[in-house]
Amino acid sequence: MASIKPSLEFKRDLVEFGANTFNQCFQCATCSTVCPLSPEKDPFPRKEMLWLQWGLKDRLIRDPDIWLCHYCGQCSQHCPRGANPGETMMALRRCAITRYDWTGISRRLYRSVWWEVGAVVAVGLLVVALFALSGAFTPARMVTTRVAMGTFIPVHWVHISDWVLASLLTFFLLTNSLHMARLMLDGSKPPWSVYVRQLKVLLAQALVQAKWRNCEKPNRWRKHFILVTGYVTMFVLVMFFLPWLQVNGPRFTLLSWLGYYAAFAILYYSGDAMISRWRKREEMHRFSHASDWMFLILLFLTALTGILVNAFRLLDLALPAYLTYVIHLAIAVPMLVVEVPFMKWAHLAYRPLAIYLKAVKEQTRELEGAGRLRALPMATGISAGIGAPAVYSPRSARWWIRFGGLAGGGPSGGAPSRRFQDESHANQR
Repeated sequence: MASIKPSLEFKRDLVEFGANTFNQCFQCATCSTVCPLSPEKDPFPRKEMLWLQWGLKDRLIRDPDIWLCHYCGQCSQHCPRGANPGETMMALRRCAITRYDWTGISRRLYRSVWWEVGAVVAVGLLVVALFALSGAFTPARMVTTRVAMGTFIPVHWVHISDWVLASLLTFFLLTNSLHMARLMLDGSKPPWSVYVRQLKVLLAQALVQAKWRNCEKPNRWRKHFILVTGYVTMFVLVMFFLPWLQVNGPRFTLLSWLGYYAAFAILYYSGDAMISRWRKREEMHRFSHASDWMFLILLFLTALTGILVNAFRLLDLALPAYLTYVIHLAIAVPMLVVEVPFMKWAHLAYRPLAIYLKAVKEQTRELEGAGRLRALPMATGISAGIGAPAVYSPRSARWWIRFGGLAGGGPSGGAPSRRFQDESHANQR
């Protein structure tokens, strides 16, 4: 029998991640009942609240259901004890991110606002220093008679830097995701065919957050979907079409429309989320961790400075365009470096992956169960002459169990069901 190892230190850690009311839970199961996403089999967040009260760290870190929660706030709103299961699940996700990260950086950033602020400032100053070392601030490069972005900072320098940064962040996010998958699979070895069959689940969650649409507040899903389209559009433009965006003079290209859409989508969502967190009217925004504010502020300023750069370029205001561009990158780069692999933005990778792994494990268990059931009737049913099915398909095996072979009794133990007895006697006659 596996031993259970409670961790009081883990419970104390969760307070720093934003969970400080979970001990008020008395297991009434209201949260699991009202949650529109909680399945009938293996529901959440009731069991997570219980495990947390017991300090079952390993079980919680390996639990994919903490990512199935999209924090619609129904559970916290209806909780009769004010245990705030929604915010507790959010705190568990923050904690889980620090456990997936093999570098230990996430843990320092989440547990100390000064570490997070310091990291953002340090990376921002590094960006400004790189501009200075490249000679961008010299009179020869800062042409003031017209906007010459290509002279101020050659576009191919920025493009190469983008790819280097993207590769670095992908490495950290990918290795952290692999660590997460190893924890959640917990020693199980699903066949590759199951991984392939469940790819549709991964794609549905990664592209449109399909499960979130089942929440009772679809408006929040629509806003988030617009934000994700802004993310994706901006990523594609920066990584593949930057030479057509970073142009000299007041030129307006067709790609500029896509850039404006992405910027305004990000600006709208981040601004709306900050207002909601400030007002604390929505249940999901009543409680805010310092990392939530930092993410939204950086996101909002990145979009705002990006719009200003293009506005100054179109107005042919050279010096404001150059300086705003430096400020833009001094905000955008720290946001990407800190948030993508180590903090809030990692949700975009971890949640679809967790839902995918849960689907993989569930289908693997179904296949294993069907495999065991094929063999059992052959060893017991026919030899006893009890009318077990002659064709051993998964469907017939389930029929056999349902009518008494295993679940209802019979040769594998216990008294057979009444219906099984009747059919058995009929077969013998």
